Amino acid sequence: MTPTYPPEPFRIKVTEPIRLIPREAREAALKEAGYNLFLMKAEDIFIDLLTDSGTGAMSQEQWAALMRGDESYAGARSFHRLKSAVDDIFGFKHFVPTHQGRAAENILAACLVKPGQYVPSNMHFDTTDANIRARGGRPVNLVIDEAHDPGNRHPFKGNMDIAKLRAFIEKVGVKNIPLGMVTVTNNAGGGQPVSMENLKAIAKVYREYGIPFFIDAARYAENCYFIKQREPGYENKSVKEIAREMFALADGMCMSAKKDAIVNIGGLLCVNDETLFQNVKNELILREGFPTYGGLAGRDLDAMAVGLYEGLDEDYLAYRLGQTAYLASRLTEAGIPTIQPAGGHGVYVNAGAVFPHIPNYEFPAQALAVELYREGGIRGVEIGSVMFAYLDPETNEWHYPKLELLRLAIPRRTYTQSHLDYVADTLAKIKSRAASVRGYKFTYAPELLRHFTARFEPL
Repeated sequence: MTPTYPPEPFRIKVTEPIRLIPREAREAALKEAGYNLFLMKAEDIFIDLLTDSGTGAMSQEQWAALMRGDESYAGARSFHRLKSAVDDIFGFKHFVPTHQGRAAENILAACLVKPGQYVPSNMHFDTTDANIRARGGRPVNLVIDEAHDPGNRHPFKGNMDIAKLRAFIEKVGVKNIPLGMVTVTNNAGGGQPVSMENLKAIAKVYREYGIPFFIDAARYAENCYFIKQREPGYENKSVKEIAREMFALADGMCMSAKKDAIVNIGGLLCVNDETLFQNVKNELILREGFPTYGGLAGRDLDAMAVGLYEGLDEDYLAYRLGQTAYLASRLTEAGIPTIQPAGGHGVYVNAGAVFPHIPNYEFPAQALAVELYREGGIRGVEIGSVMFAYLDPETNEWHYPKLELLRLAIPRRTYTQSHLDYVADTLAKIKSRAASVRGYKFTYAPELLRHFTARFEPL
């Protein structure tokens, strides 16, 4: 039975026109972009589910905060308002703002990762993975096995396998692990949450071996709300209280504020270690800007300070997670396989099951992304072999991800029930002709983060 679509805990004050261009124009746009949805013009997109990063609608309070922006180069009031929010919510000793999450990851990797070292996590997402590799490091994913079973309804499929983590540390040695991580929620694995029990176990292992523990916290508020809903003992705690308990386990965090702080641009890097903080500031000044603005305008710092609190609002979070559950249920009713249960920020279609005749090296999820745009002007993103397959430098063998997924990321406070119904109906049309769809091959692909700029042609 389809969950009841949650009523929006807001009313719409400003609108932006969108339009569905004719099918012939969509076909021409695909060819012009080399069948890469990242390379398309936004004006040619009807419903844009490429990402939930920086694409949400800001509130009236955030727009008001923009007008308070202090553009002083150093020591701006905007920074101190953001600092107050960051200290209150996360509780780390030090922080710097950055222009987005990947900048925080880059600075962290620059300060800690040396060639040949390993960084374990449940599952690294694309920019984290690439920033570690760019420093000569090796990102390692140690998520529980249930994460690779789309139909398994484990409530915390983002959990790290503690036995695997301990065995990995023993295998490669502590000296070869400069930091350990966990991603909340687990974006690469379906937006699935990590339990507090698992977070405590991860922290205990890292602490036992003296490995600094960092949280990739882009969607921490959604993760905390899942803990409140699903983990015994947390049902009566506020999301903010759960967040403080979570971050008290870690030595630091990096965050794209473009997700759960509901801003168009911005990121955070928090640490407890004083020496590391000094090194972080030096790296920040070199690449981002002075430590009190970090590559952002003062007005962006103020919008982030407000958005961090709005992202913790439990009425909003109930609506947010309700949207994804609704779309996932509509797709299930249409016989379209998705990662179950629904994640926090998007619905992940099992493209490998929709197109079982397309092998992973012909990119079934990319094929589904193209068909979704071709059929309905909808833009999603491939999370499969385009994004995550890699050539092992030691064995010269290709490693492919276990799942070929199409992510439909839902921007915050942006689309309505009728939009999601249209998405479900469009995918149902594609499923009815799935056997006729063919795969793709690269005509160009860079070494790292190839999904952003690669070009394809149909087979």
